[in-house]
Amino acid sequence: MEHDSLLQRYRSDRRKLLEFLLSSGLVKEIRAPSGSTPSLSDADFDKLSADYILHCVKSGGIVDVSEATKKYYAESAHPIMIHSKLGDSYFLTSDPDAAGSPPRHVPSSAIVGRTSNNASSSGSQLDSLKVENFKTSGHDYGLKHKAETAVARDSLGDSGIPSLGLPTLKTGLSDDDLRESAYELLLASMLFSGVEVFPVEVKKKEKSSKFLSRLKSKREKPHLQPQLSEKHSSLIDIVRAQMQISEAMDSCIRRNMVQLASRRMHGQIDLPQISLGLLIGIFRSDFLNEKSYVQWKCRQVNMLEELLYFSAELPETERLTIKSCLAKIRDTKEWDVAMSPAQRVEVISSIRQVASKVSSQQGQFGLQSETYYWHAAYHLNIRLYEKLLCGLFDILDEGQLIEEADAILSLIKLTWSTLGITQKLHNALYGWVLVQQFVGTDEGTLLEHAVLQLQRVVSTEEDDWNEGQYMNSIICLKESNDSQTKLNLVQAIFQSIGSWCDNKLRDYHLHFGVKPVNFRKVMVLASTIGMFASVDCAGIKTVNASNNSSGEKIKNYVEKSVEAAIGRVANTVLKSKEKAHPLALLANQLRLVAERELTIFFPVFRQWSPESIMISAKLLHQFFGERLIPFLKGISSLSEDIRSVLPAAYMLDHKLGQLYVSAFEEQTVRHSPRPYWDHYEIEKVSGPIILDWVIGQHTHILEWTGRALDLEEWEPLSFHQRQAASIIEVFRILEETVDQLFGMNLPLDITHLQALLSIVFHSLDGYLQRMRNQLVEKDHLYPAAPPLTRYTETVIPIIKKRLNESVVLDDNVLDRLKELTIPKLCIQLNTLEYIQKQVGQLEDGIRNSWALVRPSVNERQAEVEHGEILESDSLIHHETVDELFVTTFDIIRDTSKDIGRRICDLIGTRVVFWDLRDAFLFNLYRDNVESARLENFLPDFDTVLDNVCGLIDDAVRDVVVLSVYRASLEGFVWVLLDGGPCRAFSDSDIVLIEEDLMTLKEFFIADGEGLPRSLVEQEAKFAERVLNMFSLQVFYFILKVFLIYE
Repeated sequence: MEHDSLLQRYRSDRRKLLEFLLSSGLVKEIRAPSGSTPSLSDADFDKLSADYILHCVKSGGIVDVSEATKKYYAESAHPIMIHSKLGDSYFLTSDPDAAGSPPRHVPSSAIVGRTSNNASSSGSQLDSLKVENFKTSGHDYGLKHKAETAVARDSLGDSGIPSLGLPTLKTGLSDDDLRESAYELLLASMLFSGVEVFPVEVKKKEKSSKFLSRLKSKREKPHLQPQLSEKHSSLIDIVRAQMQISEAMDSCIRRNMVQLASRRMHGQIDLPQISLGLLIGIFRSDFLNEKSYVQWKCRQVNMLEELLYFSAELPETERLTIKSCLAKIRDTKEWDVAMSPAQRVEVISSIRQVASKVSSQQGQFGLQSETYYWHAAYHLNIRLYEKLLCGLFDILDEGQLIEEADAILSLIKLTWSTLGITQKLHNALYGWVLVQQFVGTDEGTLLEHAVLQLQRVVSTEEDDWNEGQYMNSIICLKESNDSQTKLNLVQAIFQSIGSWCDNKLRDYHLHFGVKPVNFRKVMVLASTIGMFASVDCAGIKTVNASNNSSGEKIKNYVEKSVEAAIGRVANTVLKSKEKAHPLALLANQLRLVAERELTIFFPVFRQWSPESIMISAKLLHQFFGERLIPFLKGISSLSEDIRSVLPAAYMLDHKLGQLYVSAFEEQTVRHSPRPYWDHYEIEKVSGPIILDWVIGQHTHILEWTGRALDLEEWEPLSFHQRQAASIIEVFRILEETVDQLFGMNLPLDITHLQALLSIVFHSLDGYLQRMRNQLVEKDHLYPAAPPLTRYTETVIPIIKKRLNESVVLDDNVLDRLKELTIPKLCIQLNTLEYIQKQVGQLEDGIRNSWALVRPSVNERQAEVEHGEILESDSLIHHETVDELFVTTFDIIRDTSKDIGRRICDLIGTRVVFWDLRDAFLFNLYRDNVESARLENFLPDFDTVLDNVCGLIDDAVRDVVVLSVYRASLEGFVWVLLDGGPCRAFSDSDIVLIEEDLMTLKEFFIADGEGLPRSLVEQEAKFAERVLNMFSLQVFYFILKVFLIYE
């Protein structure tokens, strides 16, 4: 009735909403099957889609009644959705509570029969491998068959960890039923073990008015709410939340457990007593709805039926009594409606009598606290204990144990006497639950806890005879190869874990590729349960097994896993949409497999089987080699496919060589003969074509260098980069060539290095020679001496001087002088300085790249015979390489320095003897010394130096300023000696000229910010000696000359 009322209210509200939308003016037009209509008063609003009408209102206000009806029926076929930012939520048309809790394991794969109408699922998966327009002219290199095998293997799926094979529950108790019953058992065990639980009287809260509350009977009994002591209250609340028990249900259970404990002050609690006590004390009124009550009652009846009817050995009459009584309880109409409370008590008493008779029977093995149910209902007891242990995992993060796990575990141990759990059984079951939780969460910490628990099982001393008999009585049936094997519980746990480990290790690349850290932990787990020989792994001493059998198992795992990984790689290559060559993709993927083998899996496997890595190396080498060798035979030039395939194949070959070497690093096999490792013939094939490529680059780069210089205007690249743009381009081309050569990731020899260095030398040397040829000799810049100061050889043989005649410059020299302005000479000098720096970096880069290439060659030589490469051969090789580098780069440095010196001299000479010829050289001391002093011309020098320092690089600034200073001194001396008839100096003029020389020196010292004083003084000594000669008498001067030449 309540459900029908809600449905009617929903329909009414929905109709009102639609009427509001249609009458609010938001709908412009309504189209009915009979035509447009102003309203829908006669329409069935229950058959119109509200979402459609809302969409129409937003989009334009035109509603089609037929379309709205179609949308309604289409929507009714699917669950109702709510679109939110967190995702799409939906309402189920059925009640999810009826389906129970979701499964905690991956469902097993369905077996689809091969019929004429239905193709198999594996066949459909294989069909997806067909790739249209496959690269390389449709050649799949034999990958399709390998991929199909891998897909067929993967299609079997992961069956998860095998079950223990406990006897089935005949009443069909679900996981939720077991979980709730386990919680009831825990509370009962706490009460009957002396844990403080006391009730507190609390009046029920009523929502009625105070007037109505006064009308209630004064005889109304207070509501009992059981309370735990503070010591255990928080723990049991955590357990309740962990086991997903509602507060209302928990309150009912506690209340009835308190009453049951008060009536039974001695003795041991058992499961039938708990169910009977709850059935007699909990009623329909304690539940929110009928369904929850029926489910709870059926669970209690199923528990009693499982324990008393199916598990206990009873006479036929008592079995019929149990069956009849349980049927009455299960029948809701009879139990809750027809029967009176007295009749219900009578039914419960009948069951209790049979249960008491069963409970009074002695255990079979004479163990302390043993009850009849230890053995009779062990299949139920074990499952209940598993549920209790599952409550230790955080429900919000199932991969973590809760912080209170140890404290709750001490409470769980109170159930041992009821469920028949011993310390050894606890350790085994706790380890089993931890492994199961790891399988579901992939949290490695759980495996570490599981290993500790299972290690305790292995290290436990031999059980006494009685406990051993009890352990062996807990029988599990394990099925394998259409046969059944009986095992005790511990053996079944170890076999299930072993089967799971075996399944994972058969394809460890698949299962541990994402989280390789778990691989070592699984190996420790497998060793703990006896799959491998004893090793000290991660501080845990494991059990003994045959070394030979362990090694064979490891080799088998390696073979199967690598084969499976190769198949998946083949499938990946076939499905890849990359434009690279298939063999390049294949080599790269196989190299990743080899890398994982070397760095992740082999360091663990080597403890049991050092030779196992040879299997993976051989499998990978053989599989790729069968596809690479035909490809190598067709190589003639360095095409794009070759550029992609050969480097990938070479890196794979290098990695496989590392696997090969690693197989013989163990002490146990170090002295055994080393088999020959057959490398791919990549070096033999790639060497000639790489050399042809380098030679081709030589001509191309020389042409590009010449073109860059032809376009060079000798302008600075930027304010911070003051070198020419052409040299940037030249070094960029050279660096790209170096990167391309070494970036090929192919084997190189000294011939390739010689060819590369030849490119570097000829490119830079050609650039420098072009710069040299653009310069002019500075002698062309000196002016001719005035006529009266020209001289020829004297008749005095001891005095010989050159003929100083005016030189007429040809047009070529004049054109070059016009081009070689001071700014351009500064940029050229900056460019030479940049070459000096970049040549060093280029040399270091080539040396480092060469050093990275050569170790792979050395490793190959070491693989031929275990040992070292001959020291003399290595020394000769290094000397040859060093000689190549010295020959190439030192010549470039020397040439660059020589041209730099010429440009520096040319800058100073041009400034003084060309640019300032008229302003300074021809006017200094002209006609009169006093009126043409040096200080009058210093502003011109200051302007020139400012321009030069603004253009020149800081590293060569002092060198250029020194060149200008030297040219200034040279011009100063020229004025004194070759000044001509317009200059005549008296004794008083010499004093002024000496002051000017001192002024010139101080100008270039610039108060300590210019040239060093010592250098300035050293350069000015010649000018000072010339000036001193003007103060000498003629007689003394001639005498001094004769004395000098005697």
